[in-house]
Amino acid sequence: MRSRILFNEPMSSHTSFRIGGPADVFVTPQNLKELKKIYHLCLNEELPFFLLGEGANSLVSDRGIRGIVIDLSLFSGSFFEPEKELFGVHCGMAASQASLAARYLALSGMEFLYSMPGSVGGSIWMNARCYGFSVSDILAAVELLDDNLQLRRLRVSPEEFGYKKSPFQSGNSIILKGFFHLAPGNKEQIKDKMDQYKQDRVEKGHFLFPCAGSIFKNNRDFGRPTGKVIDSLGLKGYKIGGAEISQSHANLIVNTGKSEAADVLKLIEFIEEKVYAAFGYKLEREILLIGEWSN
Repeated sequence: MRSRILFNEPMSSHTSFRIGGPADVFVTPQNLKELKKIYHLCLNEELPFFLLGEGANSLVSDRGIRGIVIDLSLFSGSFFEPEKELFGVHCGMAASQASLAARYLALSGMEFLYSMPGSVGGSIWMNARCYGFSVSDILAAVELLDDNLQLRRLRVSPEEFGYKKSPFQSGNSIILKGFFHLAPGNKEQIKDKMDQYKQDRVEKGHFLFPCAGSIFKNNRDFGRPTGKVIDSLGLKGYKIGGAEISQSHANLIVNTGKSEAADVLKLIEFIEEKVYAAFGYKLEREILLIGEWSN
């Protein structure tokens, strides 16, 4: 099997925002051997590359991405290591699907990831957090492909992580698998928790329009969640072009139809200016700007 290679591939087809210009080269490796070849080429030729999981938490420029996008979607699936009592998940698997797979094995601990956009690899890289839980709370080890093209399995501990920060955010290693400490549980109780989290996201409007998840991080020094800070200024429903501050949750920006990335960025900057003017708070962005931006 050979990797699928596309040229000038619109990233709007591959992001949860449904926004983004063309990637110069879009490659979907079929297996680890192919991934190593592509990774070696990027490192050897000093080609810029971007690792794509589910395309959440990202705003891709209207100009697109220069270099190579490596789509890891085929690195999917989960397994159980009974001798180590670890639940293993490949990097390209959707975090929500991993949560579902754990439930089928009556393993509890990943419920908070259910219905959350993003891949397992991306969730580890970002140390995804919601409902009071972080990926680092349950992560035991990670398998990496390092920049010497060597596979390495590293044990990790929560102390190495921060609020939506991980030690993998510096360096070029590719996260291939995550290994999680989960507890035996009751399938029905696990399902009940998952349904509660999904219903909360439904009520916050996560699924009404394409979006990338929370735009800003929560800062405990503000005394309340960022969404409530923004909402207190009456900004819900404010639009720039096709981008709108969600009328259900003020820390979401949604694509109401044909939003451009520039519309979203202008809206992000608008929110930042309004919050700073009103409270003196400097919001910290959670969303990543990907691709070719003029600034």
